[in-house]
This record gives sequence, structure tokens and C-alpha cells, in this order.
Amino acid sequence: MKKYKLPNDQIEDLVSMGGCLATDRITVDGCKVGYMYRDKPINIDDSGWRFFAGDEDEDYMADNDNHGVYAVNTIVNYDRDIIGLLNEPIGSEYERDDYTGKFKKAITH
Repeated sequence: MKKYKLPNDQIEDLVSMGGCLATDRITVDGCKVGYMYRDKPINIDDSGWRFFAGDEDEDYMADNDNHGVYAVNTIVNYDRDIIGLLNEPIGSEYERDDYTGKFKKAITH
């Protein structure tokens, strides 16, 4: 059983926008979101957002025990810096700048 960094009684109602995928690097290890993108939702409850610390590799992501589906509100409680980006459209990608700590559009190849 996973031991989450934030207990349920510390989760505040901050946003209401459905579900997302997030890795244990955020919810268990307590890392800030380092990379996020918005995909086409897979169902009516899915916001399309996917959140990563940014250091997860393919092997880590291949293990389904290392990530899960959460309410976007839960991830906002782990990292409030993402709030201003949540209404960005499908296809949006952001990464945290190592120097400023602020989000910038991700450069994809």
C-alpha cells in the first residue's frame, strides 16, 4: 500500500476539473511537478492532464505501480504552481525551468 506524502485530511478543495494521471514521484515522494501535458481525455471524467516530476524514465513508467489516476485537485494540493495552467488547451506541454522554478512551454522534437 502506498504512503502518500499528503494525508487525505490535508487535501483542500482548490479546483474542480476531473481526473488526471500523476506519478508517485509527486504523490509519494513529494516532488514538485516538473513536466505536464494535456492529452485528449479518454473519458468524460478525464481532464487530459498528465503530471510528472520530470525525472521518470521509461522503465519507471512501464511499472503501473509507479503512477495512478487522481483528481486534478489532489495534484494541485501537491503543487499549487500548476493552477494557472490548468485551463490550457489539449496539446499544451509545460516544463519547470531549472533556474527560475517557473513553468515554460516545453520544447518538443
